[in-house]
Amino acid sequence: MAGSFAQSPGNDTLKVTIQQAEDQFVKNNLSLIIQHYNIANADAQVITARLFNNPDFNFSNGIYASDVSQGPAYKEQAFGISQLFTTAGKRNKNIQLAKLGVEQSKYQFFDLLRTLKFALRSDFYTVYYQRQSAKVYDEEIGSLSKTLTAYKDQYAKGNIAEKELLRIQAQLYSLQVEYTGLITGIDTTESQLKLLLRIPPGTTIAPIIPQGLSSTTIITNIPYQQLLDSAYVNRYDLRLAKVTVDYNNINLQLQKATAIPDVSLSLNYDKLGGYGNNYLGGGIEFNLPFFNRNQGGIKQARIAIDQSKVQLQSQHDQVESDVATNYKIALVQEKLYNSLDPKFKPEFSHLIGEVYKNYENRNMGLLEFLDYYDTYKTNTLLMNNLLLNRITALEQLNYVTGTPFFNK
Repeated sequence: MAGSFAQSPGNDTLKVTIQQAEDQFVKNNLSLIIQHYNIANADAQVITARLFNNPDFNFSNGIYASDVSQGPAYKEQAFGISQLFTTAGKRNKNIQLAKLGVEQSKYQFFDLLRTLKFALRSDFYTVYYQRQSAKVYDEEIGSLSKTLTAYKDQYAKGNIAEKELLRIQAQLYSLQVEYTGLITGIDTTESQLKLLLRIPPGTTIAPIIPQGLSSTTIITNIPYQQLLDSAYVNRYDLRLAKVTVDYNNINLQLQKATAIPDVSLSLNYDKLGGYGNNYLGGGIEFNLPFFNRNQGGIKQARIAIDQSKVQLQSQHDQVESDVATNYKIALVQEKLYNSLDPKFKPEFSHLIGEVYKNYENRNMGLLEFLDYYDTYKTNTLLMNNLLLNRITALEQLNYVTGTPFFNK
């Protein structure tokens, strides 16, 4: 585990900021490590493409001959060496393809990083705000449990009606069911977060939310065109689509070059040759492209270019749609957030405390007390969901633009 995490003594709770979580994620996430190996593999393919063909060497030694006028057969020895030379710039085109393959691997890596970071940050904030909602249930369930215990005593003494006791029990059971569902959701999201960070399953993550998330003009501070332009430059899935077009164009050149035969030059030596002793000869070899001129490979390469151009346009349209849609969503969330009175939450929390005191002092009836508590719970959950939705909308804008504009 990262040493920068604040770990409470005597338990398995890790207090972590979003920046610490990202640092841990980048260093330890297995999916990123696996994808990074693909970059190294592509680099190795560039090395391979740069290499020249090895020369071929052959040697033969006589074993038997019926005519031994020139001496025993074992004295006959022949040597040969040949070198294949690629034509039409095939080697350079293969090097270009290998280099573009490295770019593709890098873009795939960075796009995976973008996607996993969005999942990490979304899970981080979801765990935090759902835990805030869980605290409301903890408080209300604790209060109602005490009230239920007191009501059972009063009911046993005949001081209250059974319907009042059942009303408390029904409310408590309803809260417990809702609380269980909420905790299950938190556990599921937290398990995904632990997997991204490679944290032991038994550890509890306690997210620490940074300051400055309450600003009321986050979205409007950045023009829409700036968001869109940044997406065009920094979306690695779009850059991957562009480099794929380049890759296919070079591949078409290579396929056309493949139709041109390569040439093999050879040098041969024969100790006891038919033309005389110590015969030395040279040769050239290449195939005649009468039938196979790589027609199929050229056609496939042209189809791949057309296909990749359509894919590039589709990806370009997708980026524009993503930014436009998520910008509107973020504006709606910000407008809703700004419409709230910042004093509402603390004042309402204070009010519910007073309500509980009045109920304990019998200045308030049971139904009115439960109604206040239910309203408090509903509004607190709505508030937490609103805050989560707003931050998620900002994170979604970061994701679709490929740029950390918000929640840094």
